[in-house]
Amino acid sequence: MAGFLLVGLVQSFTVEKEHDRVLNDIPLSHKEHDDGTHDYDHEAFLGEEEAAEFNELDPEESVRRLAVIVDKIDLDNDGMITVEEMQEWIKLSQARYVDEDTEKQWDNYRQATEGQKDTLDWHEYREAVYGFLDHDPEGDLIEEGFSYRDMEARDQRRFSLADVDKDGRLTKLEFQSFLHPEHADHMRDIVVTETFEDIDKDKDGKITLEEYIGDMFKGSSEGAEEPEWVASERDMFTKQRDRDGNGYLDVEEVKAWIVPPDFDHSEAEAKHLVFEADEDQDSKLTKEEILNNYDLFVGSQATDFGEALYRHDEF
Repeated sequence: MAGFLLVGLVQSFTVEKEHDRVLNDIPLSHKEHDDGTHDYDHEAFLGEEEAAEFNELDPEESVRRLAVIVDKIDLDNDGMITVEEMQEWIKLSQARYVDEDTEKQWDNYRQATEGQKDTLDWHEYREAVYGFLDHDPEGDLIEEGFSYRDMEARDQRRFSLADVDKDGRLTKLEFQSFLHPEHADHMRDIVVTETFEDIDKDKDGKITLEEYIGDMFKGSSEGAEEPEWVASERDMFTKQRDRDGNGYLDVEEVKAWIVPPDFDHSEAEAKHLVFEADEDQDSKLTKEEILNNYDLFVGSQATDFGEALYRHDEF
């Protein structure tokens, strides 16, 4: 199938995929954790696609479905959710999202390339995603600030790294590493490199405070009023990110930021959720505590979560 016929496929997958590849210290979600919403917590708890599905539900249905999930989290059926059980659930949610996304995109690319084999080579992938560029060899397509030719070069570099056995083709498992490198240990360095490249707008090999904030808060370049969390990030940059105090971040400092050693994001998120919903401060959660604080765990169409009352007889 000609790449020119796949412009719609390119636009629907490539730009979205490019944004997803920036880890930004939040591998459980691509939302900011302290932006005044619970979007990060929702995606960490449910996975990205299911979190979006919950956002379309009314509060009563959202709470009803959450109650069903709570029973699944309670592995020993003792009526209490521990940090360990919450952490295990978060890991399962993240793994499910990665598996489902890999399966969906694998099927899409195999159909686009009319592939009959169990592997995908670079030329097939390139034809499906970037083949339309061949109709204007000297041209480029810029969409939402991204150059497709730059993205092609980045994809090829990542494709090569994901090809563990170096046979020029990706198995479905290798393709998963290509799509979600933050979940593959041997791909972590490319995540750091790509994150650095995305934030370093002037390509001088340094990430300044302005570039750091601009990547997180898009309104900074437009002179918009900064929310409180941006001030916290400025302080974080100066006191923690910029470890040598020279006013900018280098690659090693970015690596320490987005792939911190001895830090488990799922454990940190589990502790956060338990702490926030633990009304009696016993370091465990009952179903009632979770449902009483349901807006921490799941979203809904409600604009005022306080109006959605928990009713025992629904369950």
